Amino acid sequence: MREAAFVKQNKDKWLKFESLLKNNTNISPDQLSAAYVEITDHLSYANTFYTGSNTARYLNDLASSAHRMIYKNKTESKNKFLLFYTKEFPLFFYQYQKQLLFSFLVFAIFATIGAFSAASDANFVRAVLGDAYVNATLNNIENNDPMAVYKQASETDMFLGITINNVRVGLMAFTLGVLGGLGTLVIIMQNAIMLGSFQYFFYDKGLLWESARTIWIHGTIEISVIIIAACAGLVVGKSILFPKTYSRLHSFVTGIKDGLKIIISTVPFFIIAGFLEGFVTRHTEMPDALAILIISLSLILIVWYYVILPHRLHKKVVDGK
Repeated sequence: MREAAFVKQNKDKWLKFESLLKNNTNISPDQLSAAYVEITDHLSYANTFYTGSNTARYLNDLASSAHRMIYKNKTESKNKFLLFYTKEFPLFFYQYQKQLLFSFLVFAIFATIGAFSAASDANFVRAVLGDAYVNATLNNIENNDPMAVYKQASETDMFLGITINNVRVGLMAFTLGVLGGLGTLVIIMQNAIMLGSFQYFFYDKGLLWESARTIWIHGTIEISVIIIAACAGLVVGKSILFPKTYSRLHSFVTGIKDGLKIIISTVPFFIIAGFLEGFVTRHTEMPDALAILIISLSLILIVWYYVILPHRLHKKVVDGK
């Protein structure tokens, strides 16, 4: 790559980081460390291909300034756990909003495909959900309790079982990102088609509202976090396919670390979703207003934490506040 093209590709990033250092802006340790690694990687590249150039000297000065700040701020906060969830992660996640949007759009498309397929083929729902589930649900419908499936197990057993299963799905979506993101897309496809066909099944029985107001009590967070876990897998896949100026190995290791942070952020939400499914969803007799309130608050929580808060914190950093 020509030096001019290298500078043009990374100039804005360097200037932003230089501004943060010069203005003594409060930068989280993880953010500072990640930026330092990136700068030193660029410095190594410049020293190799543009030895003695102004670009190499500039990056060397920038890396030295970052190194001094790292050791100056070496003392860690006592509230590291809380700081991670309230500031460090949301600020870090700002850079992956595009992957989150892509994950959501893919899920929405395949959910629509699932519903359309169920409408086109009467046997499709059985192929996706299984004969045992469909027959049991038809029996519940005949007994005027279509959502009885959520009442069969005890609250605690259901909470633990659902939470463990959801975490497993999230980890699969993340780890299968090592297949260039294709494995992650398969997980998205499977879950989205299942959801789409599932909802159409109840629509076909004239029970769309009954199913939606019950299922989405826990499903709002559960489905959202699966989409976010898939975002983590796409981050890993992108790091393999598009390493940019990094070596492919370095890019892959960074992608794994970043994806793992995203997965860690989802754990509390998977627990909340499991709690709602185990202890709350089973109360199908609750008023519609209460069900709508729970669903609305769940959606607001997810959108605020994974979309709004990252943008707000990023804006504060850019503005130097």
